[in-house]
Amino acid sequence: MEVSPSVYEHAARLIGRTPWEVSREGELVFQAHAAAYEFYRHAPVMPGIDIYNLEPEAYGAVVSEPSGHNIPAIGTHPLECVADLLQLAPLNPETDGRIPMQIEVARWLKDRFPEADIRVPVSGPFSIASNLVGFNNLLLEAALEPALVAKAMLHLVDGQVAFARGIKEAGVDVAFFESAACPPMLSPDQFRAIELPALQETMRRISEVTGTPVPCIIGGNTAPIVDAMLETGTGYLIAPFETDQELFLQRVAQREDVRIRVNIDLRLVASGSHAEIEAEADRVLALIGDRPNVCLGTGALPYETEPDNVIHLMDYVGRVAGG
Repeated sequence: MEVSPSVYEHAARLIGRTPWEVSREGELVFQAHAAAYEFYRHAPVMPGIDIYNLEPEAYGAVVSEPSGHNIPAIGTHPLECVADLLQLAPLNPETDGRIPMQIEVARWLKDRFPEADIRVPVSGPFSIASNLVGFNNLLLEAALEPALVAKAMLHLVDGQVAFARGIKEAGVDVAFFESAACPPMLSPDQFRAIELPALQETMRRISEVTGTPVPCIIGGNTAPIVDAMLETGTGYLIAPFETDQELFLQRVAQREDVRIRVNIDLRLVASGSHAEIEAEADRVLALIGDRPNVCLGTGALPYETEPDNVIHLMDYVGRVAGG
């Protein structure tokens, strides 16, 4: 039973730098994620710190420097409304924002660790739009003008496919993230009407680029939209801690071809006792039962996560479930 921790800003801790410092310099991103892989030997390795900021920044958003060890975030939203998204030219992975740096770091990691599964995070259209026009504006227009929002989501597909092509040319793979679109941000009906057409198109075209089904990583309360997510053709889903995991697993019970990562309570991994971590791992293992093609995972590890807790989780699962 594999344990797959999600390491982004936490990697900065392992080299004694802040998430902001690491996020702005390719060499530091490389050092941080190389240190994380050498320590955890986890899969996949997804280099990056503030992964949902990359595409919005490439489209003109400004990422603000946070205080202390907080995660960098978009300071102001550069677009006023969803219609403005339709005026954007597709992003260029060779020139725009930190995207070229991100791809280059992934290439360096693959050269350093050829055995590792290196995947560059690529955001979904709703997540990009939420950072460009703001969540409040986006959700309001989704309610009032759903056809326009759906059209705007499709408009962003070309840029993400270009991003994926640049990743593939670097000799690494893609992981696809779209947590902004999960319920309750969008209702299941809105997800199907507004988000799913662009999600299907994006993942279909990226899969053509990579030659394999693309992991579709959506956090939050995803049990109500599992059926729709499976319609994307993905080969990898997560059952987030925040959703009804038992219901989620029931809905994918007949899809043993799809790998399912069941996330444990991130708070316990970050700062719980070893006994609490073991109890939570036991809960998830009991929930999984004898389902094949499954692994344990975490949400994005906070910067301050105790590394020993992650190692203990991995060792414990290995002892009791054959890691």
